[in-house]
Amino acid sequence: MTLLNDPRTRHRRLGVAAVAAGLLAALLTAGPAAATPDPGDGPAAREKVSRSDAAELKAAMASGEIPGQDEIVHSDNVQHLTNIPKDALPGINSDLAFQGKYAFAGNYDGFRILDISNPKAPKTVSQVLCPGSQNDISVSGNLLFLSTDSSRSDNSCNSTTQPATEKSSWEGMKVFDISDKANPKYVAAVETACGSHTHSLVPERKNVYIYVSSYSPSATFPDCQPPHDGISVIKVPRHAPEKAAVVNFPVLFPGEGPDGGGNPGSPTNPGVSKTTGCHDITVLPSKDLAAGACMGDGVLFSIKDPEHPKVLDQVEDNVNFAFWHSATFNQKADKVVFTDELGGGGAATCNAAIGPNRGADGIYDIVGKGDRRKLVFRSYYKIPRHQADTENCVAHNGSLIPVKGKDLMVQAWYQGGVSVWDFTDSVHPKEIAYFERGPLSTDTLQVGGSWSAYYYNGYIYSNDIAKGFDVLKLSDRRTDPAKRVRLGELNVQTQPDYFD
Repeated sequence: MTLLNDPRTRHRRLGVAAVAAGLLAALLTAGPAAATPDPGDGPAAREKVSRSDAAELKAAMASGEIPGQDEIVHSDNVQHLTNIPKDALPGINSDLAFQGKYAFAGNYDGFRILDISNPKAPKTVSQVLCPGSQNDISVSGNLLFLSTDSSRSDNSCNSTTQPATEKSSWEGMKVFDISDKANPKYVAAVETACGSHTHSLVPERKNVYIYVSSYSPSATFPDCQPPHDGISVIKVPRHAPEKAAVVNFPVLFPGEGPDGGGNPGSPTNPGVSKTTGCHDITVLPSKDLAAGACMGDGVLFSIKDPEHPKVLDQVEDNVNFAFWHSATFNQKADKVVFTDELGGGGAATCNAAIGPNRGADGIYDIVGKGDRRKLVFRSYYKIPRHQADTENCVAHNGSLIPVKGKDLMVQAWYQGGVSVWDFTDSVHPKEIAYFERGPLSTDTLQVGGSWSAYYYNGYIYSNDIAKGFDVLKLSDRRTDPAKRVRLGELNVQTQPDYFD
């Protein structure tokens, strides 16, 4: 592990911070962190668009229909407070977690800790070089957890890329001690089947349980064999994290044959991902519930026994959903918002050709009681602004904005920006605020934009794949009551009871 302390913050609206020659050499030695194909959350791709499409985009920019290249636009109730560009870690920015006055920002090359006590001027506290996509990140007490979903030569932060066909290759969870935010210490690693694309915490007083989501098995991968129809459950003792270990692998989609159960995908369901595990799971510990976005399926779980999650209901949408990506409960736990990552996060899907129902959110009501609860579809939500054909745009990570009696959410849409929307009426969701940048390019499709946009203690924080860390202030009578809700810790995939 290489610790990169640099308290200086470079305030630049655009661009990537220069990397010192020594660090660059270290990164090249470590090797690139390539993601498991989702489709979803893959490394940046560049794809030329046709001359006619490029000309059409430039005309739309000239007319003001689409923001200019890298131009920042937003609704009147949103203020862009600051942008902190990438610094020592040049890889793809990924997820965010929060604790006290700190934000923890994942990056395919490691993670960054920022002091956000002054949201207008966040300061970098430390940066850790530890390559391994996606470096999905969460925190609990003095522990930080990092997902590795690229095949590595070993479990160290000095590992290099190595084919998953080799038995000695490693993927899984890493655990750090962050009692000293300026000097995180790597303390444990746990290998998991098919790696860890994302993870979700179920924290208890003595232990932290981790639900590890992974997928895409292959008969050629010694440590990722089909069928792979479950999740790894890791138990981490808080006072002895070095004893972290897998304690269960519950099969969520039992079925006959080598492919197991779950959505069979194409050709049975054309354009739909075959279910070979879960992409993301959101837990609601206060209600003993979890919602799983599992490639071709949306799932509702009971987690009364955290080591043995139980499937309550399983739904599919083989018309408009291509890849079930993530889930968010409302506060009353009578709704779930599932996202569809059409095109794997690397395609332009927020345009007239794709339409309003694909690459969108699906809003489901939870009806019934106890183990008989069911998911019932109500409507779709998609940002109402068309994006350029050079902009990757699709529903991605978001969080609740805690206002009693209302279901409000802020959400990242890659180059579609950040959207704040109201789904109190499950059938008629509506946007109430937005922030976005114009396309990274006018002639090439480049992957960028907001990976995660979360509300934490009065502000919206966004981790932009290419541009860095953004802080937004939302001023609206509909959302202002949320400013009174203060949290000591937030991992969005471990939803808090905001009003308890």
